Amino acid sequence: MPRRSISESWMLRRRGPKGSKQATSDEVPHYHTMKISILLFIPMIAYGQPAPSPYAGEQNRAIKALSESDTANLMHGHGMGLAKAAELNAYPGPRHVLDLANELMLSADQRASLEKIVAEMQAHAIRLGKTIVDREKELDELFVSKRATEDKVTSLTAEIGRLQGELRATHLNAHVATERILSSSQVQEYVELRGYGAAR
Repeated sequence: MPRRSISESWMLRRRGPKGSKQATSDEVPHYHTMKISILLFIPMIAYGQPAPSPYAGEQNRAIKALSESDTANLMHGHGMGLAKAAELNAYPGPRHVLDLANELMLSADQRASLEKIVAEMQAHAIRLGKTIVDREKELDELFVSKRATEDKVTSLTAEIGRLQGELRATHLNAHVATERILSSSQVQEYVELRGYGAAR
C-alpha cells in the first residue's frame, strides 16, 4: 500500500466517513461566536421597548388622583373599606347590622339607635367626602395650570390628609358605637353571618 503524503493525510483527517466534511478547528469558534451574538441581541430587543406606565389612560380623568368610582364613593359617603380595622375585629358596621336585623333579632330600641348612627355617619361622611374631592380638584388644577409650588402642594396635601383621617375616624367610630348597642351574642352572630368565623 503506497504511503500517503502529508497533504493527503491532512485531507483525510478533515473529512469524516464516506468523504463527508467535518467542522474544522477554525470553523467551530466562528459558529459559537455567531450563536452567542444572537443570544445577546435578543434581550437587547426586549429591553429596547419599555413597558407602558400603569397610569396610562388615567391622564384623561377629571381629577387625576381619583377614579370616577373613587369620586362617587366620596360624594355619597360610602365606606370604601375605611373601617376594616373595626369590621374585621368584631366591631359590627351599623348598616350591615340593620341589613341583618331579623337574623340578629334587633329590638325596636336597637333599630332606632342604629338608624341614628347611620344617619349621623352618612351626613358627616358626605360632607367630608365632598370637601376631599374639592381639595383634590384644587391640587390637580395646580399642576394643570403649572402653578404648583412646594409651599402650595405641602399645604394642600396636609389638608387632604387631615380630611381623610377624619373621614376614616367617622366610619370607625360608627362601628364602635354600634358594638356598644349590641349584646355579645348578637356580635357573635353577626361575625358568623358575615363569614368571619367565630368572634375572638
